[in-house]
Amino acid sequence: MFILFLGPKSSLDAKARRVARTAGLLVLATAWALTAIDVRSGTTAVDAASPTPAIATQYGAVSGLRMEGMLAFKGIPFAEPPVGALRWREPRPPLPWTGTREAHRFADACMQDPTPSLKAKGDVGPLSEDCLYLNVWTPRIGKGAPLPVMVWIHGGALVVGGGSVSLYDGAALARRGAVVVTFNYRLGQLGFFSHPALDREQPGGAVNFGLYDQIAALRWVQQNIARFGGDPKNVTIFGESAGGQSVLALFASPLARGLFHKGIAQSPYGLPSHPRAKAGEAGVQVATALGLDGAEATMAQLRAVPASKFPALQGAGLSLAPSFVIGDPALPTRIISVFSAGDEAPLPLVIGSNSDEATVVVEFGVDPAKTVERLGLGAVALKTLYPDSADDEELGRESMRDIVFTSFARRIAALHSRRAPTWRYYFSDVPVELRDKLPGVGHGGEIAFVFGTADLCPCTQGTFNDADRAMSRRVGDYWVAFARTGVPSASGSPPWPRDTARDNELLELGDPVAVRKNFMESRVSVFIALESLF
Repeated sequence: MFILFLGPKSSLDAKARRVARTAGLLVLATAWALTAIDVRSGTTAVDAASPTPAIATQYGAVSGLRMEGMLAFKGIPFAEPPVGALRWREPRPPLPWTGTREAHRFADACMQDPTPSLKAKGDVGPLSEDCLYLNVWTPRIGKGAPLPVMVWIHGGALVVGGGSVSLYDGAALARRGAVVVTFNYRLGQLGFFSHPALDREQPGGAVNFGLYDQIAALRWVQQNIARFGGDPKNVTIFGESAGGQSVLALFASPLARGLFHKGIAQSPYGLPSHPRAKAGEAGVQVATALGLDGAEATMAQLRAVPASKFPALQGAGLSLAPSFVIGDPALPTRIISVFSAGDEAPLPLVIGSNSDEATVVVEFGVDPAKTVERLGLGAVALKTLYPDSADDEELGRESMRDIVFTSFARRIAALHSRRAPTWRYYFSDVPVELRDKLPGVGHGGEIAFVFGTADLCPCTQGTFNDADRAMSRRVGDYWVAFARTGVPSASGSPPWPRDTARDNELLELGDPVAVRKNFMESRVSVFIALESLF
């Protein structure tokens, strides 16, 4: 694992080393919980609407639906189905079709265990290995200047989620003057996988198949989005949690260069990536768990396994989620190493996290208070960084949040600011009706504000009042302005200063919205400096 590092390696006293050990345990706890990340989802029914005129994509014509002044196209293939002999291969372009394809309904989500989503009062809908489809919302076609494009990458620890969930409905953002795209990508062992037989078949080939799917979706956008009113020269990628981590991976990937022009990383996490060899070991255990002969299993045998069996696999060592695998052409080295070397794409970046990210571990059975209790003397050292924490519960939540999320956002922002304009945020605006019930904004709690979808998802219905909707409009203004111009701004809101290695500044999206200097400087600096111990 790694803790984040901003400056030269420093000598650390015994107290700092105890904090470091504490940090390591908390990171491991959070890493476990992220495999069951909070994906609040639900499918949306087809609205009563009239068909759109056919649009000729590179692969065939599609017809969407007009809905309340918006044009929506759902379930457009951006790759050939990754089934049969194409399982665990780089995505291929979709097969052309004749006639006009109805793009009226979302396609199936990629194979996953839907339980985490159901626990969060949502449902990703039908599942299929044939899942590489995307969705487009646009306010207009063929009139006026091309619009900025916003491509959403869903979260879910690289094991759950989908581009069709109601929380990610793109209509409200599109009404602000953007073309919005969501899509699916392969998940779990079907999306991130290595095995000795695969290495023999494709030496040095793809391992992060889900990341290759993301690149394929961006390539489709470059080829086709102008026909939907979008500007292929002005594409912003944005995503949350594993989607935010994917934004950073795409900044780091040599295969994604030229496919986008700006990025917004919401709640990416400072958890370690895995070497290719470790992925191969996990693949051997997967083969054994499937009843095959471990390392001696053949690709023909592995590809013959029904897709539904992979999400059902349980046990340690079978998954490397929520992190990517290092060592394929899409991601040759660690994300943090690429940013440290200044080799990432030199494009504008917005990055940030929320005030109660620890919900990602609490919702799936990790007790922050008990975790702190088990640290013994390490907890004493940790408490010196949080003198205002009321008890071990609060200490555990706040330290998990800062070690894995707050410090990582600061680390990446400081590094990337050497390459391109960078802005950082801290989201703390809890819906008014919930402020006496929640300690802060949970993991993923900003998404409804960004998309303006609080009334669409069961996870947020009934929680927003007029003040919350006004805040949502303000957040949407910042996001869309960044997509349009490369600078996040909102009329009537504070100017958002850049974050740099020298100047620790961010915008707190709270009540009120305000600029914060040297935000959490003391504890964040400690966590960053402790990288020298790992």
